[in-house]
Amino acid sequence: MIDAVICTIGDELLIGQVIDTNSAKLALALEEAGIHVYRMISIGDRREEIASVLTEALREHAIVITTGGLGPTKDDITKAVLCQISGSKGMVEHPGQLEQIHQFLKNRGLDALPSNLAQAQVPDQAEVIVNRLGTAPIMVFRQVQGGGTLYALPGVPHEAVGAIPDVMADIKAHQSLDSILHKNIMVYGIAESALSERIAPWEDALPADMHLAYLPNPLTGIRLRLSIYGGNAQENEKRMETQLETLKQMLGPLVYAHQDSDLQSTVGEMLKKTGKTLSAAESCTGGEIAHLITSVPGSSAYFLGSVTSYAVAVKETVLGVPAPTIETYGVVSSQVAAAMAEGVRKLTGSDYAVSTTGLAGPAGDERNPVGTVWIGVAGPLGTRTVSYCYKNDRKRNIERFAASALNFLRLILQEEL
Repeated sequence: MIDAVICTIGDELLIGQVIDTNSAKLALALEEAGIHVYRMISIGDRREEIASVLTEALREHAIVITTGGLGPTKDDITKAVLCQISGSKGMVEHPGQLEQIHQFLKNRGLDALPSNLAQAQVPDQAEVIVNRLGTAPIMVFRQVQGGGTLYALPGVPHEAVGAIPDVMADIKAHQSLDSILHKNIMVYGIAESALSERIAPWEDALPADMHLAYLPNPLTGIRLRLSIYGGNAQENEKRMETQLETLKQMLGPLVYAHQDSDLQSTVGEMLKKTGKTLSAAESCTGGEIAHLITSVPGSSAYFLGSVTSYAVAVKETVLGVPAPTIETYGVVSSQVAAAMAEGVRKLTGSDYAVSTTGLAGPAGDERNPVGTVWIGVAGPLGTRTVSYCYKNDRKRNIERFAASALNFLRLILQEEL
């Protein structure tokens, strides 16, 4: 299998000023094409180190992709290093990129400064893929020093990600790639360790060429990814489907999607297919549930709105939660969660409503420990509640609260619809 190295360049990455998202996007694209990402490296703006790292990577790997260091300022030195290690004798102007620079700046009402125009200068050994999202060219160097092929991309995330289709097309045109097959199922409501024990007999019996990965996330649960590298694609597809069908039967309602997905999309599909509507009443999650639901394109077809009732007064006056209920049972209780869901359902006229009330942290109260959440779901067949307690920090607790609310809603919808 062909392997690759991803190298991000810039001091801003090493001091934590900028988070590297380019590597993740590149790795996904490479993996989907059947290219194994052997290593990810981040290095600073130091000429000697850039040259050394890239030379070694190109000597040992078929593909090296860099992002960063191609801008118009003096600290952008990657192009000069690439000129050096590629054996280029000098720089030449690329007319296509020069035209793009003029057009890019004109569209933004900016003057074309000499430093901008200099970005159209590329090492004479470079092939250029015109960057249509910015001014820095995408450069390709083949068989650098008799080794691999180097792709130099801009560091600006939307430009780097925008270059991926062109880069992958070039790789596929010049490399013989093995087939690769990944399939995912999404699981929620079980800890990773418990899941591993539960499916251990199935996992132990997998064929030697099938590989299982556990990918947990507080908002989506656990993604189980089954992979096969190489072989006949059609035959692998059939074999994998057989294995996954057995796994789905073992896990039952813990499985909420048969592909890479999330809870809000799954809930949305269930509502859309049945023509039902949803609203939300949130306290401890502070609008996180509404944010997740509305992040799905087309959610306006089923989501009517939400109330972030953080204060007790809003719970009482807007959602109609009775003051005696709060006084008797406390804000974080099954009774208040139920009343909140029923209140927002009545307020919006939705078919279903979901609510949360809890203690995300840093402290609990006299009735409940920190990390406690009560979730309510109100619908045509009545109201149900459930409670969880998570031992995480405030941010992670809020994420777990919101995801658990969506999962509780999913299970009820699955039963009632």
